[in-house]
Amino acid sequence: MQINESTAAKIAEYLLQIKAIKLQPNNPFTWASGLKSPIYSDNRLSLSHPAIRTFIKEALAQEIKKNYPQVEAIIGVATAGIAPGALVADALNLPFGYVRSEPKKHGMGKQVEGDIRPDMAVVVIEDLVSTGKSSLQAVSTLREFGSEVLGLASIFTYGLQIAEDNFLAANCKLLSLCNYDALIETAVDKGYVNEADILVLKSWRTNPEAFGK
Repeated sequence: MQINESTAAKIAEYLLQIKAIKLQPNNPFTWASGLKSPIYSDNRLSLSHPAIRTFIKEALAQEIKKNYPQVEAIIGVATAGIAPGALVADALNLPFGYVRSEPKKHGMGKQVEGDIRPDMAVVVIEDLVSTGKSSLQAVSTLREFGSEVLGLASIFTYGLQIAEDNFLAANCKLLSLCNYDALIETAVDKGYVNEADILVLKSWRTNPEAFGK
């Protein structure tokens, strides 16, 4: 997966600046899955910063126009993909909807929300891709609904091998504005981590299951 290097560097700088991404190579975080990680990401913080959310919106819109010119609707993944998805849909003047993790338990029992026709060609929006499991569940739901899923676009991806394998197996294209390599390079350049931390950060990405054990 190729990225625009200048865009990736700018987004990495923004996310580090507002602490949407935190790096603690010597004091790792524990994810909900139990996995130990030197990085924690909450890209929803970008929504509170108008200049940053506008940059992300415009960058996503530009990449989608370039890579998926036939797109007919934008679909966010609940919950973190809803806000950036709506912003991108607005920038592209396209219909917007979102996918729930499971069908609604009352009312119409919908899982795909919005006035979205089943035959539409859609691009799915996520804020973050880790293993890709939840993202690809949304893709599967949309395909069962009848959508043509052109691909998934995210603000950031950890670039884990398991995610690449999962997207390949699901035959789904992944586009991301920023990735782990660009983040580390920017973090070193801007003084968020030092050269000695790079080995620790890279070792996690190589074998995240063994990290911190």
